[in-house]
Amino acid sequence: MENKFAILYIGAGAALWGIISIFVTYFYELGFTPTQVVAIRALSASIFLVFYVIIKNRQLFRIKVSDSKYFIGTGIFSIVLFNWCLFSAIEETSISIASILLYTAPAFVTIFSRLIFKESLSSQKVIALVTTFIGCSFVIGILPNNNETISLYGLILGLGSGLFYALYSIFGKFALKKYHSLTITVYTFLFAAIAVTPFSGIWNVIPLFSDIKVWFYVIGLGFLSTMLPFLLYTKGLNKIESSTASIIATIEPVVASLIGFMIFQEKLNLWQYMGIILVIAAVIITSKKSTKKTLVPDELSIEIKG
Repeated sequence: MENKFAILYIGAGAALWGIISIFVTYFYELGFTPTQVVAIRALSASIFLVFYVIIKNRQLFRIKVSDSKYFIGTGIFSIVLFNWCLFSAIEETSISIASILLYTAPAFVTIFSRLIFKESLSSQKVIALVTTFIGCSFVIGILPNNNETISLYGLILGLGSGLFYALYSIFGKFALKKYHSLTITVYTFLFAAIAVTPFSGIWNVIPLFSDIKVWFYVIGLGFLSTMLPFLLYTKGLNKIESSTASIIATIEPVVASLIGFMIFQEKLNLWQYMGIILVIAAVIITSKKSTKKTLVPDELSIEIKG
């Protein structure tokens, strides 16, 4: 019974990550820019996480100043750039395409692991990489050759989101040797908020915050699609293997694609849907033999997704 609840927690968390596009799209409709939306997510998530850590265990705030380099990596070089690329890709392409290109992150992690940590490149990983490449080719429209390709800018943004998200796992690997995953998460968002806010121009849209809808979207973005799924996912991960959790988490792009289709009337062709299936299959292939001793535990590598 506990395992069933764990699966439910992880599935619910992944689904909540998948609905982030709703809030992002509505922010755009109200006049916010991608950078401002990134700042709102970082700021709101930081506030919610800080309050949670105060209630849970204040000792988790303790870090060495010299270890700030880890959170500069996870917060600035990963979370800020990953979110900006993802949110910009949603604006430039579509929710479905942006969410599936984000899922190239495991392929980038595999490549980085080989180059940085000298991990072996097994046949399983090679198959996953090839499957990801073919799937993405279908999604962006270069295979088969057709007239429905996305823009080069949209492609760069989508792959950029996967690349910078993958960096979170690389930087996080070092931080996880010293700190609890919740400590890493809260400082990641704090550093991200401090870095992106001065460049966001958020003060230019202060009048928009007089609209009560904006505050619903802020709560949705910072709590419902960031804080809450982290708690659910971590709770579920305590009861089942991380490899199983990774597979269940592929619900996220499926939910995102359904939202794009049902709420925002986005349409994809058959080849693009096949590409989505292939990319998800690649994630499952990568996760099949992973354990809690893999590159970075899933509680670290997935909790900040969009």
